[in-house]
Amino acid sequence: MAAMNDTLEHVLRAGADAATALAAPGRPPLTHGALRSLVAATIASLNAAGAGRNDRVAIVLDNGPEMAACFLACASGTTSAPLNPGYRADEFEFYLADLKARLLIVERASKSPAIEVAQRLGVRIVDLIVDAGAPAGSFRLEPRGADAPLAAATNGGYASASDIAMVLHTSGTTSRPKIVPLSVANLGASARNIRASLALVPGDVGLNIMPLFHIHGLIAGVLAPIAAGASVYCTPGFNALKFFQWMDDAKPTWYTAVPTMHQAIVSRAKNNADVIQRQPLRFMRSSSSSMPPQVIKELEAAFGAPLIEAYGMTEATHQMASNPLPPKTRKPGTVGLPAGPEIAIMGGDGALLARGGTGEIVIRGANVTAGYEGNPTANAEGFRNGWFRTGDQGMQDGDGYLAITGRLKEIINRGGEKVSPREIDEILMDHPAVAEAGVIGKPDEVAGQVVKAFVSLHKGFIGDEALRMDILAHARRRLGATVAPKEIAFLDTLPRTRSGKIMRRLLRARELGLPEGDTSTLEGGA
Repeated sequence: MAAMNDTLEHVLRAGADAATALAAPGRPPLTHGALRSLVAATIASLNAAGAGRNDRVAIVLDNGPEMAACFLACASGTTSAPLNPGYRADEFEFYLADLKARLLIVERASKSPAIEVAQRLGVRIVDLIVDAGAPAGSFRLEPRGADAPLAAATNGGYASASDIAMVLHTSGTTSRPKIVPLSVANLGASARNIRASLALVPGDVGLNIMPLFHIHGLIAGVLAPIAAGASVYCTPGFNALKFFQWMDDAKPTWYTAVPTMHQAIVSRAKNNADVIQRQPLRFMRSSSSSMPPQVIKELEAAFGAPLIEAYGMTEATHQMASNPLPPKTRKPGTVGLPAGPEIAIMGGDGALLARGGTGEIVIRGANVTAGYEGNPTANAEGFRNGWFRTGDQGMQDGDGYLAITGRLKEIINRGGEKVSPREIDEILMDHPAVAEAGVIGKPDEVAGQVVKAFVSLHKGFIGDEALRMDILAHARRRLGATVAPKEIAFLDTLPRTRSGKIMRRLLRARELGLPEGDTSTLEGGA
């Protein structure tokens, strides 16, 4: 039988009864004691509405404390399925049907297209109601059409460690999105890993600006600090213009974000130096896509605090590796040391490589999914010799720090020489004019592929031929003529997933004159 400390019921016991668990702009705080009572009451409501352990409960709520609390409650007693509230009707149709959702939770006043879709699919709708003056995150649930008979769940109560706490879809950037089931034990292990990596304590306050339909925000932004008995200040979602106002109100000790958010924040930091001085951070955290070393330097200089870069993905319930906090060594350009699961580098033959070897990053551990749902082909491809294959190429140095050199499917093959797009991106961004860079392999009759770069520019620079030649010369000096880009195209901005990853497939489609396709459902990694 699974140990009690592997359940979310145990995770939620970390905070003192009177200590703040959830806070939000203009709202009274919700204590850990009240959060535990809310979770228990919500599980009872869900059970009465017909959803119990391992039953799918879709959640379509805007960012904020109610979304955070609802996720915690659903994951503790059912299978939570957070969905992006910005989806269109056809997207909700796909996800609700694919998930086989039992219930859909929406705010009572919601106009979401998910409601009509759920009605058509026969998914019972449950309204989330926030009473006037209620503490941040406090709510009650009321099924619609309550006059219709409700069959209470026979599998009620708190979920066990082996039950599925959450299901999320992969990004679908290269294929049909796959369902990733994450167990209660997976969530608990990941929360403990992040809590340990960041040395979170009850006095910490996290400022959450991450979307709460994404693994990064759900686990690092909410569950990990709650597991430390700390508090989370829940914003309505990222807004660079309000970030420093929220800092003043929340008095946070840390925040986690994706690189594009960090870049927007640091661009406004100079004009908000007084706020930073009043509310000093203990650290900042970045994950979900690679953080340019240039931005790390700017952030650390502006905030006078370390930036901790971490590496995660949905299948690992978010975190896999993390740079350590001072006084331990942080290595910009790496994603740090293993921070939960075991990490190894695997060669093409399935053998594990020695330190310094470049190959596929593979992982195994308590936070790693047991496999995709209903997809034996993906599972056969995704696991090898007991290791989960991340699809990322990388290497571990002599100290065990992990550097990601790129996605295996994105590595450029120039005449047999394998070229890492990420390395070239970062070197291009060292040029004072370049704000963003994304390189691809362009088909070439002689070399097979040559490197082409797409860049956006900082304000004040004009993408003329003189600048193009200057950037190309900069790249050749740093990379050599063989690896340096042969061409540069200027764009206003580079296409990215919602988690900040550059969508190189759209750059390739643009280059080849192919249809770019619909990208609205892409969520990116973790």
